[in-house]
Amino acid sequence: MADKKVFLEKVNSGYTFKGESYKIGCAMLDGEVVSGADVFIPFKTLSRHGLIAGATGTGKTKTLQVLAEGFSEASIPVLLMDIKGDLSGIAAAGTINDKIADRCQKLNIEFKPEAYPVDLLTLSNQKGARLRATVSEFGPVLLSKILGLNDTQGGFVAMIFKYCDDNKLPLLDLKDFIKVLQFVSDEGKADMEKDYGKISTTSTGTILRKVIELQQQGADQFFGERSFDVDDLMRINNDGKGMISIVRVTDLQDRPKLFSTFMLQLLAELYATCPEEGDLDKPKLVMIIDEAHLIFQEANTALLQQIETIIKLIRSKGIGIFFCTQNPMDVPASVLAQLGLKVQHALRAFTAADRKVIKQTAENYPETEFYKTEDLITQLGTGEALVTILNEKGIPTPLVHCMLRAPQSRMDILTESEIDVLVSKSKIANKYNEVVDNKSAYEILTEKLEEAAKRDEKEKQEEERSKEEKKSPAKKEKGFFDDPTVRSMTRTAGNQIVRSLLGVLGLGGRSRKKLF
Repeated sequence: MADKKVFLEKVNSGYTFKGESYKIGCAMLDGEVVSGADVFIPFKTLSRHGLIAGATGTGKTKTLQVLAEGFSEASIPVLLMDIKGDLSGIAAAGTINDKIADRCQKLNIEFKPEAYPVDLLTLSNQKGARLRATVSEFGPVLLSKILGLNDTQGGFVAMIFKYCDDNKLPLLDLKDFIKVLQFVSDEGKADMEKDYGKISTTSTGTILRKVIELQQQGADQFFGERSFDVDDLMRINNDGKGMISIVRVTDLQDRPKLFSTFMLQLLAELYATCPEEGDLDKPKLVMIIDEAHLIFQEANTALLQQIETIIKLIRSKGIGIFFCTQNPMDVPASVLAQLGLKVQHALRAFTAADRKVIKQTAENYPETEFYKTEDLITQLGTGEALVTILNEKGIPTPLVHCMLRAPQSRMDILTESEIDVLVSKSKIANKYNEVVDNKSAYEILTEKLEEAAKRDEKEKQEEERSKEEKKSPAKKEKGFFDDPTVRSMTRTAGNQIVRSLLGVLGLGGRSRKKLF
């Protein structure tokens, strides 16, 4: 057996920090909680990102909930991606039971049932504030990466954006982009090529197919107005607690491309909008992404590079990102290397492939004299995890087998009526649920094409009339006296007038011979 005193000293020296921190549990040795071996998370290093991993049913979601509660209490806003739909209970106070009471006693923690300030957000028609972004905000580079375009096709997308900027054609939703794409490939092709270069029919066809593929995953619901302001994710309520924004994306499990599109846009928007902050005492925002494998599931190489770049750089903006997934190998190695905090719940070894993953996972953690990591990973109980964190100097803390505290909020979902009440009290739901349909590229080009069609029809009619006139000889236009009836009446009247005048002069009538 390991020396408990040496173990306690190692834990206390490794998990004692100068700045603010949050107790998540106590270290365990030989399967027992070691009294006084408290495990804290320093807020200063949260922007170094983190990973919560483990098999189904091992307590990942509850760990995620505990972290969100602790951050909120420290006035740190939290953004949660709720894939399974089981995080809304954070908005309601929890209840204590025998298991929770026993755990709190072992950890020397007082259980305080509490509801936390929550805003529900949605990408679809679920209840909550709608999250949207315009195509223009994506920009040509990000849109090309999402669509998986090559350099030539990406260059053409950049041309389209430039053309729209120069001609004041706002790109708000996907139908705007499709309309412009069709226009520059047909009616507007000559003007486009004159000012911006040749257009490849093959490229336009490929881009159109890619956009339609994105539409089929429900992207039309995401692209549009009103655009979400990331500042609304960084709010503190009147009690000084950080707002917990829960994005309910339960209907996106079978639409990973849309989910990765949203996530990449959100990360890019946060990076572009937030100023450089350096190392803050605590982050401005912590984002926790449940079922994180959905981001990487259909990501191409360019998209993965973009995510990796943003993860590396967004730390300087004071933003921390935590990935929650079943298997740590779901996260690309280049991204995994950027994650400073690791909470590893139990993994199951049913196959040779599973054992290989467990061995690789164990090798990613600091070496320890107190545990045989590879074996312990499969033996962790529910609500227990292997934990290591970056300290304030950026050095990994000792690996500990930790019993984690229980959430103080409800470990279950809200009812529909509770959700209705929560949404009705939201300060941002009305703002983002208002339907906005500004005049954009689709309407402008449609009007332009309709006017052109009317002009073409008018010119066609004039041309046909001109042809008819050329085919038939010119006819003198009939006057009033050209009518036969009028001419006959005129002659009769004229004869009567002449005879009357001649009669007056004695010249009228026939002459008769006189007999002498």
